[in-house]
Amino acid sequence: MQHLPNILSVCRIIMLAPLVLLIMINQPVTYAVATLLFLLVALTDTIDGRLARRYNLVSTLGVFLDLTADKMLVSGLLIALVEVHLVPSWIVIIIVSREFLVTGMRSLAASSGKVIPAGRWGKQKTFLTLVGTGGIMLGKAFGASQLTLFPPHFVPWSQINLGDLLLFASDVVMLLALIWTILSAIEYMRDAFVLFRPVEKVAQKG
Repeated sequence: MQHLPNILSVCRIIMLAPLVLLIMINQPVTYAVATLLFLLVALTDTIDGRLARRYNLVSTLGVFLDLTADKMLVSGLLIALVEVHLVPSWIVIIIVSREFLVTGMRSLAASSGKVIPAGRWGKQKTFLTLVGTGGIMLGKAFGASQLTLFPPHFVPWSQINLGDLLLFASDVVMLLALIWTILSAIEYMRDAFVLFRPVEKVAQKG
């Protein structure tokens, strides 16, 4: 039980490879399998966090593995979706750049003995990104090909299927995730602003 949360985090990292491979094959059946695996991986993320908090199993290694697994999963899947032309590269560049920015600020804070907690915008950004990513895969599993925002492509209602609706809705969610990404980056920069202030020297009286 003690190492179970860490094991689940490692499993999420390992599962990234088959998920990316399934996306790269770019077939409805592989997207269906990828969606199921994605839901399983997301479930382990919820489980390991609850186990760690409930049984007081939170550790430095556990926090590192959890954050690393989340960032690798999101970045890896988004890059794979860029490769199959389902998400534009500029969106992924902004999202991944934000992750580097936050990681750098957290490292700077840690070196000063301070902690920058996850903010509201950051948590919502992660949720929106995961929903958008999973929705895109699910839409492709249902054969989406007509209705998209990346690039904008609209067709008569009679030609739209369930997959197209899922894909279009997921593209909208991905745009929202982009907005939340920018807002969360601003939130982290605001919280870390104190770290960049010059240290004031107090004159000592002789």
